[in-house]
Amino acid sequence: MRDWTENQIMLAFIRHGVTQANKERRYLGKTDESLSEEGIEILESFKMRKLYPDVEYLFTSPMKRCTETAKIIYPTLCPIIIPEWEEINFGRFEYRNYEELKDNAEYQEWLRSGGTLDFPEGESRKDFILRCKGGFIRMCHELSHVLAQKAAPCGDTSMLFGRNRVKKPALAGMIVHGGTIMSLLSLYGGKDYFDCQVSNGRGYVCRLTGVNGRTTQEDDLQIKVVAEI
Repeated sequence: MRDWTENQIMLAFIRHGVTQANKERRYLGKTDESLSEEGIEILESFKMRKLYPDVEYLFTSPMKRCTETAKIIYPTLCPIIIPEWEEINFGRFEYRNYEELKDNAEYQEWLRSGGTLDFPEGESRKDFILRCKGGFIRMCHELSHVLAQKAAPCGDTSMLFGRNRVKKPALAGMIVHGGTIMSLLSLYGGKDYFDCQVSNGRGYVCRLTGVNGRTTQEDDLQIKVVAEI
C-alpha cells in the first residue's frame, strides 16, 4: 500500500484569454496588456460550458492577461505567481504584426529560419525555454511540499492506479502564455515546439510524473497530454 505517489499529479495548462493584440495578431510578449472585453466574454462563456477542470492549486504568470484570466476562471483560488513564466521577449518585433513586419529584412530572415533565430534585441528560444523550465521546477518543488503535507493512509475515497491504491490525483492549474505551454511540452512532453500551439482560453490536461511527496526528480520529469481543454 502506498499513499501519495508521483502518479497523482495532473496539470491543467490553460492559455490566457484574448487581448487586443491577440485579435490583431501582434507579437505580444513583454507588453503587459490586459484582457479585452471580448476576451473576458469568451472566458466567461467557456466557464459556463464547464470547459475548465476544477483544480486544487493554481500557478500563473505575473502578467495581467494571465492573472486576470485566473481570477475569471478560478475566482476562489489565490494563485502562486511564477515570474519565470512571463512570455518571451520579442525584441524589435514586439507588438507588431505580419503586415507591419513583412518588409523588414530581419523579420524575413527570422521566418526563413523557421523561427529558430534569436529575436533582435529580444530573447532566444533556448533562453526562453530554460527560463520556463526554471519556473516549472520551482512549481514542482511547491507541489512536492504539498504532497508531503497531505500524505495519509488511503481511505474509502481512494482510487486504483495499477496495483497500488492511492488517493484521487492532485490537480494543479497553470494560467500561462502560449509560448510557455510550447516550451514546457517540447521540453518534457516529447512534442515539437510549434506543435503545441493553443488558442486563447484553451489548453491541455496532462499527467505529470517525477514528483512525489518527498522530492522532485528533475531528470525524471515527464508530461503526458491526456485531454484537450
